[in-house]
Amino acid sequence: MIFRKPFLASLLVSLLAGGVLQAGPADQFLQALKSSKATVITANGAPAPATIQISRTWEGDFCTARIVNTGNTPVHLREVILAQAGRILPRNTPFYAEGFQMLTQTSGTLEKPQVLGNYTDEGHYRMPQPAGYLAVYNLLRLYPAGEPELLAGFTSCRRFVGKFYLNADTVKVIMDLENLSLAPGASFQLEEWALLKGREGNALLEKFAARINHHHHRLDFKEPPTGWCSWYCFGPRVTAQNIYDNLDYIKANIPALRYIQIDDGYQPHMGDWLSTGQSFGGNIQPVLNSIKSKGFEPAIWVAPFICDSNSTVYKEHPDWLVKDANGKPLRSDLVTFGGWRLKPWYVLDGTNPAVQKHLEALFRTMREQWGCTYFKLDANFWGAIHGGYFYDKQATRVEAYRRGMEAILKGTGDAFILGCNHPLWPSLGLIHGSRSSMDIKRQWTTFERSGRENLYRSWQNGRLWWNDPDCLLLTGKMPDNEFRFHAALIYGTGGMLLSGDDLTTISPERLNILRKTVPPTAHAAAFENTKFEIGRLSTPNGKSLVLLNWDSTAKTITVKLDKPCEMTDHWTGKSLGRFSGKYTVSLHAHDGSVVDIKE
Repeated sequence: MIFRKPFLASLLVSLLAGGVLQAGPADQFLQALKSSKATVITANGAPAPATIQISRTWEGDFCTARIVNTGNTPVHLREVILAQAGRILPRNTPFYAEGFQMLTQTSGTLEKPQVLGNYTDEGHYRMPQPAGYLAVYNLLRLYPAGEPELLAGFTSCRRFVGKFYLNADTVKVIMDLENLSLAPGASFQLEEWALLKGREGNALLEKFAARINHHHHRLDFKEPPTGWCSWYCFGPRVTAQNIYDNLDYIKANIPALRYIQIDDGYQPHMGDWLSTGQSFGGNIQPVLNSIKSKGFEPAIWVAPFICDSNSTVYKEHPDWLVKDANGKPLRSDLVTFGGWRLKPWYVLDGTNPAVQKHLEALFRTMREQWGCTYFKLDANFWGAIHGGYFYDKQATRVEAYRRGMEAILKGTGDAFILGCNHPLWPSLGLIHGSRSSMDIKRQWTTFERSGRENLYRSWQNGRLWWNDPDCLLLTGKMPDNEFRFHAALIYGTGGMLLSGDDLTTISPERLNILRKTVPPTAHAAAFENTKFEIGRLSTPNGKSLVLLNWDSTAKTITVKLDKPCEMTDHWTGKSLGRFSGKYTVSLHAHDGSVVDIKE
């Protein structure tokens, strides 16, 4: 049968008109977001008057927006709905989303979200969200069945917080304006956001990270640090002798752990960081000097934005603190989580020039006089606290935090800066390392939950900063298989590697595993999907497989091989044989393996 061109053209028109060649849900969703109208919301929840005008500009996959007050009176603005789309994606569409602060991550489906960690922005930190919606922040990944993956995310965070409101059938892209007043003739330049689509999720994340780096140059540090941390073996009761004992063991048995980190507990009060408590005999500097004299790098924990009511900072400088509505120092527990120790905490105001000078001087002393070359900055979330009043009335909480961090960087010089319990996107370009999970504990449920948190964020490692998956724990009463799982997963993140054990008690077998994890690969394993069972690790030194069994029963895992190769157990160096076409391994419940590949 022969058809002529006019007939084919007519047939194509008919197919299009009949909807046979309709765009899929992913394309429809993207088009709906791009074509939706932006809406500015005032402090009282009403749409802004016509004198408040917003313009959006799309350059390919990236959108910027600007708000101008063309009227004669100032207007207080709560937020902007930059875009929205509803009733397009199925309610059972899986997603992953970031939190404002480090401890919040969310997955599940649009109709049934699942919190990955224990401490949510809305529940634990009491950050407001609208009725009928879940508020997530910074990054939203959507996985519609049979469709390309969708990525929406904010590529800058200099002044404003970017977030998304989700429910079972609607997604809104939001910029938080914090009820700031927009004066007549003035304008707000908003943060850029990206809208990407593709079949390969890792490629989307690569493009997204590159655009973030365009706006926030990564704070470079040549390689992910290795070291030892006192917290998970001694907690706040750490003593100088604890440090000396482990320092001697590390020097004799695993000197590749370069940074010796003294964690929370050395200071008498939150905020009095240059004072030392009784556990260190009132003087921490001899311990730091000993670390340095034995060829290692002194590292220390500081929570720079907080103080407690018994601290010298609180008593002598109440003017340095974020205020409540009555002009008094704001008790953080009245608006958010009040702290985990020596609470309630009060917050240093990063917009106050006196605070900036204090932070710069504090860290310059610790760097130049104490010799610290690594700073773990904890409780950084409070530096971007909501619900308070800043010295600079027109500053946002992002600006308060970033100004404080910039002052800290002036004091720390060339030292390594780790952000912990920090506001994630406001930290872009201001830290070398970023904690990527909740605190680790010697129990399977924590190994499992923190493991997923780390792997969902592994794309950030080496792109935005070095990820810190928290300490590797290899001592305790847990079974060998669960320790193997934990070690394999931490190794697969490619990020920082700190031991959290009292190493004077570690067994020879576990010490061997620890030795095989350093130096870190500096490359994260690429997993096939969010089941996180098969990860492929490729570095200049070779290729490896990271295999994880999350199940409570034994499981057989099969990996396709591109070419014949010899497989070797990474921990023991034992040859597993030569394989062609596929590699199959049976893993115990809660077990993990790292297999090196020689092609």
